[in-house]
Amino acid sequence: MRTKAILITGANGEVGHGLIRYLAERGNMPPVIVLDIRGLDDAIRPYVWETKVGDILDTALLDTLINEYEIDTIYHLAALLSTHSEFNPEQAHRVNVQGTVNLLRMAAEQSRLRGQDVKFMFPSSIAIYGLPDLETKAAAGAVNEDLFNAPTTMYGCNKLYCEHLGRYYAFHYRQLAVSDEPYHVDFRAVRFPGLISALTMPTGGTSDYAPEMLHAAAAGKPYACFVRPDSRIPFMAMPDAIKALLTLAQAPTEQLTRRVYNVTSFSPTAAELRDITVSAFSNAQIRFEPHQKRQAIVDSWPADVDDSAARADWGWNPDYDLRAAFDDYLIPTIAERYQVK
Repeated sequence: MRTKAILITGANGEVGHGLIRYLAERGNMPPVIVLDIRGLDDAIRPYVWETKVGDILDTALLDTLINEYEIDTIYHLAALLSTHSEFNPEQAHRVNVQGTVNLLRMAAEQSRLRGQDVKFMFPSSIAIYGLPDLETKAAAGAVNEDLFNAPTTMYGCNKLYCEHLGRYYAFHYRQLAVSDEPYHVDFRAVRFPGLISALTMPTGGTSDYAPEMLHAAAAGKPYACFVRPDSRIPFMAMPDAIKALLTLAQAPTEQLTRRVYNVTSFSPTAAELRDITVSAFSNAQIRFEPHQKRQAIVDSWPADVDDSAARADWGWNPDYDLRAAFDDYLIPTIAERYQVK
């Protein structure tokens, strides 16, 4: 018999670590198997059933997982992120799109073998938006899921296309087959804003000027922010990102009115982030040196997003507003990391 399991791809980041710890603590969940090209940190490895070191582009490896496990939920976190995708857009497309197709095909095959739908949780991004200019951005206010879906980055294009692929596999997969497919991929996506973590180092993402400020200030290093002081996009503390994925995964299907949901928590300007950081770390040295092309990407993202659908359908409500995120989570944890008194 195949072992029932939950699969997490790209599990070696903080979202993956948080999911693993939560699922392990619940105690009544299927065992977790992880697939990550880097493996899994030693500290988190005891919480999982098995770690597969490999690539989501390796279809032979995915076929092995199909044969070995009865997977009922996939958290597909593996991706090449926004800034890195711009340096190698073709590779980003292979990883972000073909890798997702491989996982969706795996989920479809698992649903056929299990005789039940397989849940597929997908982290999307505000990078799918593309507002044409600052005047439009200012007038748009909080943007809902269906507006300005015209991304200007390869990462945003990848994420938007994968949202459409998810809907296809959920509702139209093999629609011209002789017999109807009785079971489907239960695709659910969360469009994340910029994520700020206290535990992991920023990796050069387009929204990473927020955590970069904090980590540099706590480490006593000067920081040149690559956007203007008035730049505004939505953000979220990392624990709320984990909460959003888990809450949507647990929501009854009949309550969902859509397959892709905005979520957000707070939308400060870069200047407001600087002021909070300086108030916490008095020796912080933060200046603004906008990078023209990265600034243009940030300007194309909404200043805020409308997450009313998530609030209505599955009770989304963040635990951290701006002050709580910094005062209760980010500043104390980062200060302890760098041994700031």
